[in-house]
Amino acid sequence: MLSRSQNLALPEGTTALIQSLISERTGMSFDNGKRDLLIDKLSALVIDRGFSSFLDYYYLLKYDASSRAEWLNVMNALSVQETYFWREFDQIRALVQTLVPQWLAKNRGSTLRIWCAACATGEEPLTIAIALNEAGLFERASIEILASDASSKAIGRATAGIYRARAFRNLPLDLRNRYFTEEDSVWRVRGDIHSRIKWSLANLIDESQIAPLASSDFIFCRNVFIYFSESAIGRVVRSFARHIRPPGYLFVGAAESLLRLTTDFNLIEIDDAFVYVKRERVVD
Repeated sequence: MLSRSQNLALPEGTTALIQSLISERTGMSFDNGKRDLLIDKLSALVIDRGFSSFLDYYYLLKYDASSRAEWLNVMNALSVQETYFWREFDQIRALVQTLVPQWLAKNRGSTLRIWCAACATGEEPLTIAIALNEAGLFERASIEILASDASSKAIGRATAGIYRARAFRNLPLDLRNRYFTEEDSVWRVRGDIHSRIKWSLANLIDESQIAPLASSDFIFCRNVFIYFSESAIGRVVRSFARHIRPPGYLFVGAAESLLRLTTDFNLIEIDDAFVYVKRERVVD
């Protein structure tokens, strides 16, 4: 069976041009044998635009006045939305049991801000909201949860608040029954928990989009850097460091390491979980 891309012209050097442009605008890396995957994912968009060549599509993305709207389609085509509730919960446990109480003790009367920087379809920020609610922390302080993603389709699903059974494979059954209502083989999150989260569209590579969100006390950016180039990771982390509120805690995925990529954050262990904290600058 032929892939869709085999019906389209792919002039020599075009793949590299597209690959470089995608990395520049989204941070995503398609090195190490993934170029064919990139071309295949984009092929439907090329066809939908009525083009017969990937080179025409490249010129559209790079130079055309309508490219901004098309980039939303690109993000939807390339984004990975594999996530689930209670994923890598050790970090969230450390947040709820230790870090938030410590923050509240030092910042009475202030609003605590948590940002999920690549929330996909919303399971992570909802997990945080449920955990905070279970600990009674919403009753003790003003807490704002922000959640963003570069994919409009993902944010659309997150704002709908409806999930299938696969999303609950790690969530304890009693919590699923407490916070979700079954509706025709799908589950809808409880309204009071869903409304705790402010959803938005944001591309991590665009600092103008993420700056207002990154002005938070805690940033979760988990399992997204595995798709980014090292240069893009460094660029995003520097943006986080510029805007995060001191002392500034950054959570990344268990398979991700920033040790070689940043001098802005130190890795520390809290309650058997690893978290990056912004490094204090010494002024002479």
